[in-house]
Amino acid sequence: MPTNLYRFRLFAASLLIAFLGTFSAAEAKRASQGSESATIVIDAGHGGYDRGGIPGQRIAEKDMTLDVAQRLKRVLAASGCRVVMTRDSDVFVSLGERVAIANSYPNALFVCIHFNSANRMGAGGIETYFYSRDSLPLASAVHYFVAGGAPSSNRGVRRRGYYVLRKTNIPAVLVECGFLTNPTEAAYAQTASYRQKLAEEIAAGVRGRNTVTSALTTTRVATGESIPLQPYLDQTKVAKSDRHRSKRSHKKSARRKKKSSKPAGSEAKAGSKDQEG
Repeated sequence: MPTNLYRFRLFAASLLIAFLGTFSAAEAKRASQGSESATIVIDAGHGGYDRGGIPGQRIAEKDMTLDVAQRLKRVLAASGCRVVMTRDSDVFVSLGERVAIANSYPNALFVCIHFNSANRMGAGGIETYFYSRDSLPLASAVHYFVAGGAPSSNRGVRRRGYYVLRKTNIPAVLVECGFLTNPTEAAYAQTASYRQKLAEEIAAGVRGRNTVTSALTTTRVATGESIPLQPYLDQTKVAKSDRHRSKRSHKKSARRKKKSSKPAGSEAKAGSKDQEG
């Protein structure tokens, strides 16, 4: 009799373990499906009469951002996400309208697509911006995949109060996908395969946002594994007056150099464009 009781208990325990395993798998699947079915608001920077970039820039930023955004839309939609576009054609959409669209979906994520530009042709790299603390995991995941999958340098994650990041009530990021004023990165951006790669890496970051942890790792891992929280540079403390003061100082310094006996040929200004959205 005790032997039969032992066998019964063993059988019951086996059934319980099997049930819990099935339950856990079902829960994991539901959680994954819930993540995939999120609403993503994709914002293609610039548009219409707003070409983006800097004066004289050969490649229109608005065209590159729209193409990547449309590719991202297809990738996310294929994985079950609901996708909303702030613009799906070459039209101008104000910053206020972009924010209003994002805020009309309270449980959504906002992903803004941009390309960078600078007067110095050698400036290059990938950088990702966020503002609210709730947006840092999304920024970390997106930057982790985009910077990790691009041949360009990693300029890091930055916290800055761009209008479309500061005014949105949902997790929001702005991805600068390279410099269109850099000949090498501009050549990358003009190939469909690279723009598709950017879209897929951004999508991987969106899907992997819930796996971001503070654990540090030096290797790139799959979406389903943990993604390290990225360190960031806080640029919210830099006032416009300080930047303008810096530019005036630079001009004064340049004038003094011209008056001196030193050879001409001052260094071109470096850095990314400073504009909203």
